Amino acid sequence: MTIQQTLQSLGITLPPVATPAAAYVPFVQTGNLVFLSGHIARRDGKVWAGQLGIDMDTATAQHAARAVAIDLLGTLQAAVGDLEKIKRVVKLLGLVNSAPTYTEQHLVINGASELIAQVFGPRGAHARSAFGVAQLPMGAAVEIELIAEV
Repeated sequence: MTIQQTLQSLGITLPPVATPAAAYVPFVQTGNLVFLSGHIARRDGKVWAGQLGIDMDTATAQHAARAVAIDLLGTLQAAVGDLEKIKRVVKLLGLVNSAPTYTEQHLVINGASELIAQVFGPRGAHARSAFGVAQLPMGAAVEIELIAEV
C-alpha cells in the first residue's frame, strides 16, 4: 500500500503548511535531511490548549499529539513534494505542557509516534525524545518537531 493509500484508509487528509507564528520557516532541508519546525497541537483550527496533570489527561493529549503528527506530515509533504521520497523518519522531539508532578510525557508523544509508524511502516521507526515543559506557545498542550531523511 502506498503512503497516500494508507492515509486514505486512516481517513486522513493532509493540511497545507501553516503560516509560522514567529520569525522562523516551517522547514529547512540540508543535504538529505529535512528539519521541520515545532508544530503545536490544534483542534478545529484553534490551539489545543491544556496542561497535563492539571486540566488535560494523557489519553486526550495523545489525540493532540496525533493531530500534531498529521500537521507535520502535511508540512513534510510540502517540503519534499511526495511522502514516498522519505527514506526514513529519523527523529521526533516532543514537548508536553506539564504540571511539575506529571510523568507520562512519553505516553503522550506515542500518539504521534504510532501514527508515523502506521503511515511509513519500517521507514517510520524513529529515535525520539519527550520532555515535560512548564508552558508552550499559546498554552498548547503539545509541540513536536521532526527530522526526516530523503
